Amino acid sequence: MKIAWIGTGVMGAPMAGHLAAAGHEVAVYNRSPAKAAAWSAAHGGRVAAMPAAAAGGAQAVFTCVGDDDDLASVTLGESGAFAAMDAGALFVDHTTVSAAIARRLAEEGGKRGLLVLDAPVSGGQAGAESGKLSVMCGGSAAAFAAAEPILQAYAARIVHVGAAGAGQQAKMVNQIAIAGVLGGLSEALRFAQASGLDLEKVFEAVSGGAAQSWQMVNRWGSMAEDRFDFGFAIDWMRKDLGLAIDEARANGAALPVAALVDQFYAEVQAMGSGRQDTSALVRRLRK
Repeated sequence: MKIAWIGTGVMGAPMAGHLAAAGHEVAVYNRSPAKAAAWSAAHGGRVAAMPAAAAGGAQAVFTCVGDDDDLASVTLGESGAFAAMDAGALFVDHTTVSAAIARRLAEEGGKRGLLVLDAPVSGGQAGAESGKLSVMCGGSAAAFAAAEPILQAYAARIVHVGAAGAGQQAKMVNQIAIAGVLGGLSEALRFAQASGLDLEKVFEAVSGGAAQSWQMVNRWGSMAEDRFDFGFAIDWMRKDLGLAIDEARANGAALPVAALVDQFYAEVQAMGSGRQDTSALVRRLRK
């Protein structure tokens, strides 16, 4: 297929790379032209000067950018992708943004005859590079059906959660759950250290039971060694938790733990660790 990919950052670049490897003809746009040029040098494909130039004639357009404003700019702004897309084309957004803008894009795309899917991902940089992401999709059944075969190039799990915006809400569920798990894991690790326990033995004892989690299996050892150079930064997590907290104000859900962990992350940011992995939450607790 002829595909346009907008946003070749830490996540977008490897995801677009999987599409190129699968045989698709991929044109890329990035706000920083050097990143798009580097992607093209590695994977082939055309570099476009503007989102509209990438999207013109494409059967599917994908975005993976920063936030609501970035997404609105590359889709609806001057030289945005939507104006250049043909009726019947597919639009898939992988950015983690508000459910409100996902619904807005679905509405605007519908007016133009586009198939629109909000499809945030989980799995981080490692998942993007290995092609093992989980994708949470919101939109029409027709949009999901058109997107699913393409998404299989870089996803291990693809779920149609519901209507427009539901994918973004599912991603909020994901981040709320992670925040709570990391809060508990940080306290548990520091408790074990304060007790003078052998951390490897503690991990062996508890990781096979009800306390086991992906975070425990993959981050217990690195947290104990003060290693936090992984893919998903605290700065990004705070953006995501902010989206969830805003959505909760609208739908009436109570998020006391997520709000508390968000403030803990603010403390870690103040320590200069905003670009470290979310497991650096443990740094706010004294050894």
